[in-house]
Amino acid sequence: MPEALLEIDALTAGYVPDLPILRKVSLEAAAGQLTAIIGPNGAGKSTLIKAVAGLLSVSQGHVRLSGKDITGMSPDRMSGNGMAYVPQTDNVFRTLTIQQNLDLALKAHGNRDERLAALFERFPVLADKRRGKAGSLSGGQRQFLAIALALAVEPRLILMDEPSAGLSPKAAEEVLDHVKHLTRQGVSVLLVEQNVKQALKRADHCYVLAEGRNQIDGPAQTLLEDPALGRIYLGGERKGAA
Repeated sequence: MPEALLEIDALTAGYVPDLPILRKVSLEAAAGQLTAIIGPNGAGKSTLIKAVAGLLSVSQGHVRLSGKDITGMSPDRMSGNGMAYVPQTDNVFRTLTIQQNLDLALKAHGNRDERLAALFERFPVLADKRRGKAGSLSGGQRQFLAIALALAVEPRLILMDEPSAGLSPKAAEEVLDHVKHLTRQGVSVLLVEQNVKQALKRADHCYVLAEGRNQIDGPAQTLLEDPALGRIYLGGERKGAA
């Protein structure tokens, strides 16, 4: 198995002190791979991503990136540690143009013009609409812009929270295909996704959460055929369930 880039060890976290949503969750995201996190509603998937990104306080456990402890890291230090976060909503500046969005993301980049050209080459639809407002983009196009903003800092790892939510089936497939393509270019991805089958078709490894706890994990293609997955979603086979 490839070397772990991200290690989450017995993480306990939540939005309110002493009321944890996550309870001792552990996982690894391998370098150069797409690691998916799936589970029923309320499983704690988005909470986990936000805790890793430093948006929520962690009461127990550790998060390590390339062996470095980044537990509780403030979000403004994320890019400096080689990590980017793409939230599910409010992930672009809708009132600014596409180019203005990218200019902001590249503000501190030494090779701004070169990076901007590379991002427009990667996302031709954004290049064609560069002078248009981000709010005028379709849902799929906005997700491409959000991914471009994340790539602007040249991260080793991108955290993504349900990028296909609210998209048409065709747009969702296009976005998830691009997410998978990122790993072929050396960018690791930790993906929270509601579309279970589409996530498993593209992921290398997958973790299933429910009740704020690890349930099962394994190679994504293996879990795609595992009947235990359906039982977890139906509530009949869950660790930590009441």
